[in-house]
Amino acid sequence: MTRRGLVLFALMSVIWGIPYLFIRIAVAEIQPSVLVLVRTSIAAAILLPIALTRFDLRPVLARWPWVVAFALVEIAIPWVMLGSAEQHLSSSLSGLLVAGVPLVGAIIAIVTGGADRFGRAAVAGLLVGLVGVLAIVGADFRTSDSTALLEMAVVIVGYATGPAILARRLAGVPAVGVMALSLTLSALIYVPIAAAQWPAAPPSGNVFVVIAILGVVCTALAFILFAALIAEVGPVRATVITYVNPAVAGVLGVLVLGESFSPAMAVGFALVILGSTLATRPARAAAPNVQPAPSEVTLRPARD
Repeated sequence: MTRRGLVLFALMSVIWGIPYLFIRIAVAEIQPSVLVLVRTSIAAAILLPIALTRFDLRPVLARWPWVVAFALVEIAIPWVMLGSAEQHLSSSLSGLLVAGVPLVGAIIAIVTGGADRFGRAAVAGLLVGLVGVLAIVGADFRTSDSTALLEMAVVIVGYATGPAILARRLAGVPAVGVMALSLTLSALIYVPIAAAQWPAAPPSGNVFVVIAILGVVCTALAFILFAALIAEVGPVRATVITYVNPAVAGVLGVLVLGESFSPAMAVGFALVILGSTLATRPARAAAPNVQPAPSEVTLRPARD
């Protein structure tokens, strides 16, 4: 990985390890739909003017069906599901489960025949990772809700599908334009839903601070950095940030919220990391005369 890739990887590992704690704090006082609406609105208000001044929207609108698909699978659906799940799950457990994203990404790459599909080691990796996920869930199942676990499954699939859409269907279009339109669309979807679930009393000051950080840092800035990371290392390997995200989420959950972190969860997390490492290892060419597929990742990241 290049130095640029390492820097982007480190930043994203931390920035997207924080939201699990903040989401759990927010959904204790407001509904998940309200959180999604405010978070996406803040980020869209930041990115949309930038996209307009850079004339980024026209080429993005030419591929509007895939922008809609990306908005749904990466933002609109998983974010409300994650917020709903964290009303019943600890932020540590939620973060650990999301560590399975690269495993699902590997399956998607294999099924769709993407350029970054993986070799036979992926099978072993998927099995090891599955055992790890089961260990994580089993360690905390007594305090979990079965519906919340299904919601987390939807989150994982969405987070694995979004990067593939970016790299394979939205390649070559401005990243800021894609993110701005996706966030705007997601915000519009949740206007009527959040209006019906708007809190009767204003939330606490802590919730306002949490939402502001989620919107500015963990959404607007994060999506720009994530698009650049995908362009640098590819869609599936970009999701490997979920190796570190759960560690950040777990540490914050224990230190700030006093959540438990059992040895079984630690073992499960280690197995998920091992499985994801195997699953995301690129396959070697079968024969020397086989030409490697050209890179499908040309998504143009934002530049200063």
